[in-house]
Amino acid sequence: METRRSDRRPARDPAAPPRPPGPPPGEARLREAAVAHLARFATTEAGLRRVLQRRVDRWARAAEAFGMDGIAQLVAAAKQAAALVARQMAASGSVDDAAFAESRARRLRRSGRSRRAALAHLAQKGVAAETAAAALPEGEAAEMEAALALCRRRRLGPFGDPAAPPEARLKALATLARAGFARGTAEAALRLDPGEAEDRLLAFRRG
Repeated sequence: METRRSDRRPARDPAAPPRPPGPPPGEARLREAAVAHLARFATTEAGLRRVLQRRVDRWARAAEAFGMDGIAQLVAAAKQAAALVARQMAASGSVDDAAFAESRARRLRRSGRSRRAALAHLAQKGVAAETAAAALPEGEAAEMEAALALCRRRRLGPFGDPAAPPEARLKALATLARAGFARGTAEAALRLDPGEAEDRLLAFRRG
């Protein structure tokens, strides 16, 4: 019987010397990487810049493993190119921090994130504080809706066991507090009638 040749590449010998890393990623290669990333993921200008700069960091590690000297200037120039590509993508509209913030904010609220937690999440993604604040609704009603969404996910309060012992309420309050909800919002969400809680969540999701 004829043996079929495998299409897989042979495993690299770990004892073999490291391969030459090639030139550092320039603007053209970084732009290609940016387009490929944006085709799969939504991100911010800062997020895209970090992705591209990590690519430069990978090249730097490969260059160091190969024994290349004097790469600091090459790395610095490549990271400047990464920042430039990210700015150009934002200027062209391929990256839109405000649109990203609005889309992510809706998802965060429906998953039960408090405004404070959502602001922290957006900041971590590189969204400016003003842009993040504009994307998130303010007020007690909005916080109550997000708190109820968390209660539904974690089966707390109106969505929990009505026969739960008294200490379950304290644990539920602690859960909501850790999620960033104020004490008043947490208590109001936990004592809400189950039918009213369901109605409010349904209206929230439809809105």
